[in-house]
Amino acid sequence: MCGICGELRLDGAAPRLDAVRRMIQCLERRGPDHEGSYSDGPLAFGHRRLSVIDLSEHANQPMVDQELGLALVFNGTIYNFRELRSELRDLGYHFFSDGDSEVILKAWHAWGEACVEHLHGMFAFAVWDGRERQLFLARDRLGIKPLYYSQTHEGFRFASNTQALLAAGGVDVSIDPIALHNLFTLHAVVLAPRTILQGVRKLAPGHCLLLRSDGSRREWSYWSLDATRPEHPMEDDEWLDAIHAALRRAVQKRNDVADVPVGVLLSGGLDSSLLVALLAEAGVSDLRTFSVGFEDHPGEKGDEFEFSDQIVERYATRHRKYHIPNDEVLRRLPDAVEQMAEPMFGQDAVAFYLLGEQVSQEVKVVQSGQGADEVFGGYFWYPQMQADRDGPALERFARHYFDRDHEEFRHMVTPAYRGEDHSSEQIAHLLAHPQADTFMDAVLRMDVTTLIVDDPVKRVDNMTMAWGLEARVPFLDHELVELAARCPPELKLRQGGKYPLKAMARGLIPDAVIDRPKGYFPMPALKYVRGEFLHFMQDILESRACRERGLYSPAYVNMLLSAPEMHLTRLQGSKLWHLALLELWLQRNVDNCGLKEA
Repeated sequence: MCGICGELRLDGAAPRLDAVRRMIQCLERRGPDHEGSYSDGPLAFGHRRLSVIDLSEHANQPMVDQELGLALVFNGTIYNFRELRSELRDLGYHFFSDGDSEVILKAWHAWGEACVEHLHGMFAFAVWDGRERQLFLARDRLGIKPLYYSQTHEGFRFASNTQALLAAGGVDVSIDPIALHNLFTLHAVVLAPRTILQGVRKLAPGHCLLLRSDGSRREWSYWSLDATRPEHPMEDDEWLDAIHAALRRAVQKRNDVADVPVGVLLSGGLDSSLLVALLAEAGVSDLRTFSVGFEDHPGEKGDEFEFSDQIVERYATRHRKYHIPNDEVLRRLPDAVEQMAEPMFGQDAVAFYLLGEQVSQEVKVVQSGQGADEVFGGYFWYPQMQADRDGPALERFARHYFDRDHEEFRHMVTPAYRGEDHSSEQIAHLLAHPQADTFMDAVLRMDVTTLIVDDPVKRVDNMTMAWGLEARVPFLDHELVELAARCPPELKLRQGGKYPLKAMARGLIPDAVIDRPKGYFPMPALKYVRGEFLHFMQDILESRACRERGLYSPAYVNMLLSAPEMHLTRLQGSKLWHLALLELWLQRNVDNCGLKEA
């Protein structure tokens, strides 16, 4: 796991090495073990390394293959790199390192644009072909690893986070109105390629980009998710057996492909508990687990230790449990926001940040349960949508998911941002995409391939990599996802959702963990806003910077401030926190960067 960046000049000039250097500095926390740079004509690369596979200097990056005329910067993990290495050796390639990075270089040379179809893992990478003078960029199928870019007539820059691009300078930091609508409608999801800033874009999951030094470019999708029933129908038991086998393989691969110990982020819920059970079942000894909790609120408990403790006891894991008081949460909140590549409303972003800090002192790699709810239908709104038969697909989805309807959005923002209902148009298009048998097939596919990328998955990457901690997500193994997408929604949603996982867990983890109501990484202080947290958010929204920015209607802000606990979204998020978070993110990440020289 690493931080990558680079620049390709499109105007015939040499790359701005000072700008690349600033980008590298912004990525230091993602890769504390090594720093490297490389330049060739119009191209410059930068890299920060977190050493997980092949810990030797031979695997340092940027990785250059002089014989093939190629250079690489890569962030992620390729779980089938040993099999690919053997296949490429049979084709006549020889290797100078023992890790997964060099496999990508050889794969590009052997298979060209089709190389990504051979890769099984999470990745964002760039390959410079010095002979053809072209830059190839790719992002994994489910967008687990980030890849942001900015482009002007002078050049193209890319990086693992927005902060690096802003540090390089020359970025248009005005607000993208369509992204703003997405942000406040879709729970901080901004659909690729947009971000909240006009001058920053992101490569969509499962996409490649080929850019030549003359400025010509081509972008395409190399993967899509089929949500139709297979040609030969399967019985329920067959589905359960196939899913169980695929998940076991996914968990095993994410433990075996590492030259350092791998832990588990144990929330106390079904998903992470099942990961511990499957690792123990596979014979992994000395399991390391980590849990975090916060102060209780009269309406919500701040930890799930009563459940995680049962898993620790059953499997005798080497466990660390952290309880973080509210004053510590409030003190560290601005730091966490500074690490967000984009604004993130999810309360657990701060939780993951504080947990990641502690866990990174003991291990470099963890497995985490993100993706299970989207892949197997675990959220409370899925049964609501399934039962709702009234109206077209968009209305059925929006009634149970949208944080704000368009009319409320118009009341929230100032006249300059009261445009069209962009989010509804985009969601309707995604739901209507072919290869989905039913409405729920379309919903789950859209969530897995689009919404999850910019919500829980992005949060986990940002908040763990802020401490040089690699998070692996076996529930988003693309082969498991492909299998689950073709499974009938009725089976996934049985017994309140995630039935295949519940069936698998029987006998492996306590029934109390399996049958408990669905939990969410609890941080009550950011949901039931009061006391010091209310004053904190009020200070942000009444600040001079916020008033001069002119995004929010003062009347709407005052309405939220007058009764913050009364204004929750359909997904039970604080609307006041949403407004304060975006403004704080802009103040901490954008306002101080200015428009530097390009």
